[in-house]
Amino acid sequence: MNWKRQMKPKRDYPKFYETITAGIRKRENGRQLLTAADRLLAAVMYAAYPVLLVVTAMRGTEVRVTVLSYILVPGISFLLLSFVRSRMNRKRPYEEWEIDPLIHREGMGNSMPSRHVFSAVLISMCILRQNVFPGVIFLILSACIAVVRVLGGVHYPRDVIAGYLIGAAAGSLLWVAQLLPFSF
Repeated sequence: MNWKRQMKPKRDYPKFYETITAGIRKRENGRQLLTAADRLLAAVMYAAYPVLLVVTAMRGTEVRVTVLSYILVPGISFLLLSFVRSRMNRKRPYEEWEIDPLIHREGMGNSMPSRHVFSAVLISMCILRQNVFPGVIFLILSACIAVVRVLGGVHYPRDVIAGYLIGAAAGSLLWVAQLLPFSF
């Protein structure tokens, strides 16, 4: 089986994209609302991360190990993902197809996996490690980011699914980091 051929999106992607975005395109301000949702969700995620670090640092027991794992696991995972992503350098939907993306983006390539979704899920996993209920809420917000990125035309569904799963796998290392026999 040819792997590259298997990974190629279906030839009817423009029709698929037109179908999933038809409702947004019908609204006079649909494009602006989607762009605002993209920016707002990203801002919530990225604001939550330093708040989590500060709140965790203020708690007390084994703070250094916890805070360090919340910095090292996401940091190293982000660097590794960025390296792999740059090596893969998959094209974005608007590069391969005649579509009008709803979210404007200047860059080319580096579509797979979605770093927005990966980062959001990893932040959500840090929150989940501290408190289940907010963690689940943030994982749902991460799924919303995935949907917005596909509707925006900047990622294929496979890109955001891969970003979500890799983020969850990397985030699961937070539980392993707590079991290490040494402290930082």
